[in-house]
Amino acid sequence: MEKATVQSIDRALSIIEALAGEKDGLGVTEIATRVGLHKSTVHRLLSALGERNYVEQRSGGAYRLGMKLVELSSLYLNQVELKTEAQPYLRKLLQLTKQPVHLAMLDGLEIIYIDKIESIHSIRMYSQIGRRSPALCTATGKVLLSGLPDAELCEKIRSTRLPTYTSRSITDPDQLISEIRMVRQRGWSRDDQEHEPGIRCIAAPIYDYRGHIIAAVSTSGLKQVLTPARDEEIATLVMDAAHSISLRMGYRA
Repeated sequence: MEKATVQSIDRALSIIEALAGEKDGLGVTEIATRVGLHKSTVHRLLSALGERNYVEQRSGGAYRLGMKLVELSSLYLNQVELKTEAQPYLRKLLQLTKQPVHLAMLDGLEIIYIDKIESIHSIRMYSQIGRRSPALCTATGKVLLSGLPDAELCEKIRSTRLPTYTSRSITDPDQLISEIRMVRQRGWSRDDQEHEPGIRCIAAPIYDYRGHIIAAVSTSGLKQVLTPARDEEIATLVMDAAHSISLRMGYRA
């Protein structure tokens, strides 16, 4: 990263920090004095921050922190709270299934694993905390995508080249859309070796107080262990865990 870019970032962060404790905001001159920069530089940085909603200008001309920072803080705090509240139920699910369990969130057309619990005898899998996986061919991803409005879901799938990770990956958009619509009806999703050969997965949605899907819980295992004959049994356990976590996040049916 170029030195000038780093300097601009540092100056922008100084402005944000200067505004952090000011409920009524600060004018350009006051900000310039506090951060030790020329007014023209401060004005330029405020304009850039304002375009991204990190700061906003009040009617009197003073600047204060914008809603983007509130949004980012809320997302972070929700993730921390979610992990904390989910832990007991993830551990219980691990005990019941004897298979690795995951907690994940959606980011575009990818899922991000924010927690994973496994026993010392667990199978080696692709998933790791912080790692991303494609949403279109994982049980967790299908569950998270099921929370989108139908028009948005169809647009995303039909405008994207469906990835092929195994011979069982779904590559027909209409088939995938139909499957995700089925997920909405039954409350759980399945990945039958679509992302990793020999690995099957069952996932269920976690809801917040608004009734919105904010995350998903899943368990995965070898096809010889999580057989199709056990899908309903495992799905019930996963849905129970997801429902318990949802209640802790304020969800009420």
